[in-house]
Amino acid sequence: MLKKPLRMRYRKMLLFLFDIFCFSVVAALYYLTTNLDASIQPTPVNHFLICCAVLLAWILLVRIVTGTYFKVWRYTNTNSLLMLVISDTLGGIFGAITCKVILARLFIDSDPSIWLFIVVASLNAILTLVSRFVYRIVYKYIDGIRDASNEKKVPSNRIPVAIVGAGQVGYSLAHELLSGRYSNYKPLFFIDTDGSKVGSYVANLKVYPENDAVLDLIREQGVAEIFIAVTGLEDAKAANLYHFYSRTACKIKIYDSEMRDMGEKAGPRKLREFSIEDLLFRKSIHFLEGEARAFYTGKVVMVTGGGGSIGSELCRQIAACEPKRLIILDIYENNAYDIQQELSFQYGNKLDLRVVIASVRDRERMEAVFNELRPEIVFHAAAHKHVPLMENNPCEAIKNNVFGTNNTADMAEKYGVQKFILVSTDKAVNPTNIMGASKRLCEMVVQCRKDSKTAFAAVRFGNVLGSNGSVIPLFRKQIEQGGPVTITDRRIIRYFMTIPEASQLVMQAGAMAKSGELFVLDMGKPVPIYDLAVNMIRLSGFVPNQDIEIKEIGLRPGEKLYEELLMKSENLDKTENNLIFIERDQPLTREELQAKLNLLSRVVKETQGQVNAAEIKAVVKQVVPTFREPEEVNRNAADSDEMKLSRK
Repeated sequence: MLKKPLRMRYRKMLLFLFDIFCFSVVAALYYLTTNLDASIQPTPVNHFLICCAVLLAWILLVRIVTGTYFKVWRYTNTNSLLMLVISDTLGGIFGAITCKVILARLFIDSDPSIWLFIVVASLNAILTLVSRFVYRIVYKYIDGIRDASNEKKVPSNRIPVAIVGAGQVGYSLAHELLSGRYSNYKPLFFIDTDGSKVGSYVANLKVYPENDAVLDLIREQGVAEIFIAVTGLEDAKAANLYHFYSRTACKIKIYDSEMRDMGEKAGPRKLREFSIEDLLFRKSIHFLEGEARAFYTGKVVMVTGGGGSIGSELCRQIAACEPKRLIILDIYENNAYDIQQELSFQYGNKLDLRVVIASVRDRERMEAVFNELRPEIVFHAAAHKHVPLMENNPCEAIKNNVFGTNNTADMAEKYGVQKFILVSTDKAVNPTNIMGASKRLCEMVVQCRKDSKTAFAAVRFGNVLGSNGSVIPLFRKQIEQGGPVTITDRRIIRYFMTIPEASQLVMQAGAMAKSGELFVLDMGKPVPIYDLAVNMIRLSGFVPNQDIEIKEIGLRPGEKLYEELLMKSENLDKTENNLIFIERDQPLTREELQAKLNLLSRVVKETQGQVNAAEIKAVVKQVVPTFREPEEVNRNAADSDEMKLSRK
């Protein structure tokens, strides 16, 4: 049997020869017909053959140039047929000009009639179109016989599915299912919101309306999986469809392009599982482009905490901007090694990459790093971030987060860093725990330096999907173990974004920062953690609270029911990006900040011998005026704007 490339070339050669045959038939009929009329002076045979040869050559040449012979005609569309007509029209015009202007001078005794070119070219185009239509009909018939044969070969226990979307995308998917690409699936019917399609048949499958009644039909027909095949599907619409059809307990998949959310030209569609990112309730945000990306080109950039979830993604994004040098600084060598190997493999010698193992708490070590490597831009992502752990280890939170940030900021100023960007969190707003309070103090460290030659700024955002220690990996592990999935409180809500979004926001802010700004992202609606748990269980193919239990275990120390991105008392300024805002509050002076740091330093030294020091929390409450007890916040949580927004 011929290999596929040879078989394709063989078919195209046959098609080419067939078109020559069709032209020959049309030309012969024209010659015979015109010579029957005795009143018309017949064209000499040799002149006629020369004109036909020229006309045929032009028609075939234009068809080749326009790609006619590179199309798969059994899948062709109206545009392809129209292009064939245009090609033959142009071929006829060029052939007529060639014969009447050039060849007529060689054969002075015979000027070829213009009708030869008009009639032969037109009839040839018509015959070619008819042949293509016949080819498609015959192939479809043969394909139908093949499908019927395949149907007999396919096991009878195929998975019954329903297709949502009876448009072109849905038809393409149905054709693939019926032709055997996904031979394990058997499509039963379509579902569509277009009333003009309801009741009709697409690919021999009936189209039903999308309403509550169709959910009963899905159950009655024994549908096991539902495929979403809709044109122009955005995240919000995908989430709505998922939630509607998840009421059937069927597994739901999406027939989509992998590059839909990347702002690029859509790639080939394929069936894939829904991801938790599809259910973010908003379209994924892409910040970094144009001038913002160019800002990092040719710069020496350092990322502290560069091996962490946010830090490593920052390193990936920065590496793509072609920096002069990328410095990864981290205390945990395993994470630093992983991102080093990834970037070295991807960029090789094109990227000047340095990895430094150091703690931001070690002031002397940080000074040595800055003195030797001289970064121009610093992203400070190194921090302890786990709320319950830091609640039980407050001394470490203060030493690493607050004094580590202060050390790094001091070195940035001393060694002439151009910009210093702090990665902060929504937990710094009206904090109810040590971790959040420590990050608020980090923001104060940055904001008090408005008089510095180094441009300092902070970026605040919510929870990051899939980051180390976040709820997503925890839920996934609990589901794999058969449950229960544990949530602290059924009412709790959080803002979410993806790791690339968070990293791009930080880099966008870095490019925009001037001095002392606190950048905040409009993150849309907060997401109930209970709903997140339900969705993850369903995405795993289980029924919540039936196959996998969702269990409330109570709020952890320092945890509140909702997080805030903005301090209510301050004003927000817009930036050129309508999703990024600047929160402006009155920063502390350097002297005021230093007084707070002195208090913290003293209490840290006094409690070195204690594991969990209540004295530290008392001082933190003193130096962070917005600190509030979690019980106080949770008592009135139902009346907060964030909780109301999550219920809309």
